[in-house]
Amino acid sequence: MKFAIAVFSPAHSPASRRALRFAQAVLAKGHGVERLFFYQDGVHSASANVVFPQDEADIAAQWRAFIAEHSLDAVVCIAAALRRGVLDEQEAARYQRPAANLPTPWVLSGLGQLHEAAQTADRFVSFGGV
Repeated sequence: MKFAIAVFSPAHSPASRRALRFAQAVLAKGHGVERLFFYQDGVHSASANVVFPQDEADIAAQWRAFIAEHSLDAVVCIAAALRRGVLDEQEAARYQRPAANLPTPWVLSGLGQLHEAAQTADRFVSFGGV
């Protein structure tokens, strides 16, 4: 079974942590993740500038490691990201900003990617937000 997963909450929220644990369980059970889509405040999970206190789990780093380890398609909504200051090198240059903070394995793209994932996956699951 293939899952499309949307994350609407930032990395420090319980919803983001639950989404990560769900995605890990999906793969552990032999299913697939069609796409991870980070929208609204969920785009903060992709920022390289998120810093967690030393006594808390760094969920943003866990997301990065999980996505890279499994070569997952991790899409960050470009409109939501720009609004929240999450930029890759191309967008930082385009908008003349001093720095980018969206590292690999994340990719900026539009809502069409969420729609496509929902259409091609067997199940669509969202965490947090709306």
